[in-house]
Amino acid sequence: MTGIGKLFVISAPSGAGKTTLIKKILNRFKNLSYSVSHTTRLPRKNERDSIDYFFIHPDDFEEKIAQDHWLEWAKVHDNYYGTSKEFVGNSLEKGQNLLLDIDVQGAGQIMASDIDLVSIFIMPPSFEVLSQRLENRKTDTKEVIAKRLANAKSEIMQKDLYQYVVINDDLDEAIEKLCSIFEKEMA
Repeated sequence: MTGIGKLFVISAPSGAGKTTLIKKILNRFKNLSYSVSHTTRLPRKNERDSIDYFFIHPDDFEEKIAQDHWLEWAKVHDNYYGTSKEFVGNSLEKGQNLLLDIDVQGAGQIMASDIDLVSIFIMPPSFEVLSQRLENRKTDTKEVIAKRLANAKSEIMQKDLYQYVVINDDLDEAIEKLCSIFEKEMA
């Protein structure tokens, strides 16, 4: 799966601001497409099927695991997430630059494959800020937030596996750092 398109993989702990940064990048780079992942979790408020995620039943996801459908997949926060092998392959072969928003487990699977990619890890400025961001969302229970924070510690420990690390302390600065990475890598 090494076509003429460039594959970008972005990972971050939950609450690091990855989604906001990705939206800004996609608005800035018209020659960059977003790969919509599949998940078994329920949609959050304002999320739409086939735009934010393809929301599928756990049984369907597991069936696709058995069929080797996924380029990468992981179970995170008790839900499955995965990226379609066929979708990514077809996009890259068509010469499209593609951005994947995936967790560190999935990124590791792709990094271990023969696919040429650019990997970027988004860091929160501190663990305290991360905790505050998750609480301010008001989308998760205290138990879910505690689980996300526990997972964040192990995810942050893997940041050195990525080619680039961007700290999302100041949004405008983080956007500019990301833009310079995309400009350099797509040149």
